Amino acid sequence: MQVQVVDYRAPDAAEKFTRSLHETGFGVLTNHPIRQALVEKIYGDWLAFFNGEAKHGYAFSKETQDGYFSTEISETAKGFKQKDIKEYFHIYPWGRIPESLKEDALTYYREANALAEELLSWVERYTPPEIAARYREPLSNMITGSSKTLLRVLRYPPLTGHEPEGSLRAAPHGDINLLTILPAANEPGLQVLGTDGAWHDVPCDFGTLTINIGDMLQEASEGYYPSTQHRVVNPTGEGAKKSRVSLPLFLHPRDDVVLSDRYTAESYLNERLRELGVKT
Repeated sequence: MQVQVVDYRAPDAAEKFTRSLHETGFGVLTNHPIRQALVEKIYGDWLAFFNGEAKHGYAFSKETQDGYFSTEISETAKGFKQKDIKEYFHIYPWGRIPESLKEDALTYYREANALAEELLSWVERYTPPEIAARYREPLSNMITGSSKTLLRVLRYPPLTGHEPEGSLRAAPHGDINLLTILPAANEPGLQVLGTDGAWHDVPCDFGTLTINIGDMLQEASEGYYPSTQHRVVNPTGEGAKKSRVSLPLFLHPRDDVVLSDRYTAESYLNERLRELGVKT
């Protein structure tokens, strides 16, 4: 599978990027505006947070889905029995955030959300008219006033050698939302399932930014934009002794957005959260 890497600053970036999303379900940008220094600082500060005990004071809420999710209650990917080997913290501007980590987290949230909105506008501009006609409202309208866009700080802990058989740091899954923005993690391991049926490594190079389609955009576009299956494989050797930190931003529509005859954004999200085992 040939993935097209697109220069964010190029005059034809929007068209090339949108074509890549349609053909492969994801796109890769270079020369993007996400600041490496800010992301690396967030990685270091949150790694220290996950290694401490204060995280237990922010136990997640099933009602609001903000706060800390431990490895014991981590997600179980749809169709799998073993929980993923990860812990994470859900950040919303209205939610609970440790005070010492709040300023950087919200700065990144604003900057990444602004980029996500711009990229969604690219998709809107270059969606074929016959596909766009199927949207119940313009894509850019779907996120207006949304309080659901989520920044997740993920930590995959070092492996102990005693993990349940068949468990992965993240089993194959599709994201729930419209678009996901993902700067390179501090360690490799992310793979995407190509249209050729093979798993492909995503470069662990900060010069690139990976964006993938989520299930909600696949639903709204009736499959024109395919939701990308991806996973995080378990490292071996020295890599198994290291934590892996990543920082995906999930661009979500408002609850009342109608995605299709089958779903609103709210009903789709609730169904998926129940499948993941983090909502009753």
